[in-house]
Amino acid sequence: MEMLIVKLDKTNVTPLYEQIYEQIQTDISTGKLPVGSKLPSKRRLGEFLDVSQTTIELAYGQLVAEGFISAKPRQGFFVQDIGELAYVQQEKTPYEPVKQEKETIELSVDFSPGKIDTHSFPFTQWRKCAKDLMDESSHHLLLLGHPHGDLALRQEIARYLYHSRGVDCTPEQIIVGSGTEQLMPLVIRILGDEATYAIEDPGYPLTHHVFFHNNRKAIPIAVDEEGMDVQMLVNSGATVAYVTPSHQFPTGTVLSASRRTALLNWASSKRNHFIIEDDYDSEFRYTGKPIPALQGMDKGKNVIYLSTFSKSLMPSLRIAYMVLPPQLLDRYEKAFIHYSSTVPRLDQHILARFMAEGHFSRHLNRMRKVYRRKLQALTETLESYAPAVRFFGDEAGMHIIMTVQSDQDEQTLTELAQDAGIRLYGLNQYRTISIVDEQPSFLIGFGGLSVDEIKKAIEDLMTIWNIPRKP
Repeated sequence: MEMLIVKLDKTNVTPLYEQIYEQIQTDISTGKLPVGSKLPSKRRLGEFLDVSQTTIELAYGQLVAEGFISAKPRQGFFVQDIGELAYVQQEKTPYEPVKQEKETIELSVDFSPGKIDTHSFPFTQWRKCAKDLMDESSHHLLLLGHPHGDLALRQEIARYLYHSRGVDCTPEQIIVGSGTEQLMPLVIRILGDEATYAIEDPGYPLTHHVFFHNNRKAIPIAVDEEGMDVQMLVNSGATVAYVTPSHQFPTGTVLSASRRTALLNWASSKRNHFIIEDDYDSEFRYTGKPIPALQGMDKGKNVIYLSTFSKSLMPSLRIAYMVLPPQLLDRYEKAFIHYSSTVPRLDQHILARFMAEGHFSRHLNRMRKVYRRKLQALTETLESYAPAVRFFGDEAGMHIIMTVQSDQDEQTLTELAQDAGIRLYGLNQYRTISIVDEQPSFLIGFGGLSVDEIKKAIEDLMTIWNIPRKP
């Protein structure tokens, strides 16, 4: 499909991405968009409608989530057959399936910031914990456990957080869930309909989607070299700030000491002000001392702490957790009194035993060394192309930001890389409004690649982009 005509009213209070979502959903339901139709790419539709790529991404993301379209890797977005969705009222219209284009490009390197080193996982120790648990009398684990998560795991998490992140909490304050995307809607519900959210810009796309899906107002707040602009936050009128202070996603910035103080002061200034601290990859810091969590510095008890085992262990484990301040804990228990934990009890107890026996801390120590070697290989290779190539955000985490001096824009460089089998993630994908007059910038995730793959891929990129090594 060449293009979609979407009527947008930029004076309407309805967000642009919701207007796009609603019209495409209607066209699919009425048969105007036949099953199998390929939708325009996010970039092309964004340019055609004069909106950001993130706006299109949010609309497409909602359509994917509701089953109206499907996303096929390296091919695009396609209209699904909605005949079996009972909640859709549709008109039957004859259609002919669109022949899908065959993908000829085989991606050999993916610089995704979400990849981990799967070869270094301690399968032997994990398997032993699982076997020991099964060998014991564990019939009780077949029944439903505590709705907050089993106590054994919450005790281990509380102990770990205190010693590694300075988080001061009791096991009773911890809620275990099957992922950040499952816990965030619960947080949004207990904070009430009147809450207005401040989100980092650029920031984590999942957050934008969660607020949109739950019909909550979210205000983008600029991120600079010190982190979220707290003065802009104060002036925004927001009541809840979502931040990634230890390693901002995606820029890699660490929230400065002065900004931390200002943010905590803002949170304690009013009863309805809260901070959602997402500490998603805080385990991996390579320079200086660990940055303490905001939650441990919070005297007003206004910080909601979120984290996950996706980066430290494995994404497929689907175990995340949040620490609620006392004033929200009672509100949570009343709102979700009939809820059950979304994480299988067997998985919870395997992880609890894995942590209790010291395997988790030893695994983290090993992985810091593994990722440090990969980071060193990445930065040393990039340094050989300075000053045409610069990087930052290398103090922590599993990705950095690479900036390139080039006459080509970010999208063109991304497409050149993809033609050569290298997947890149431009910084503009994470902004609410794309910035075209800045030097192209990319997230370079190194967790899922070997040292040799990292070096070769960077060298191949520079050759493709005609960037010479420094003399």
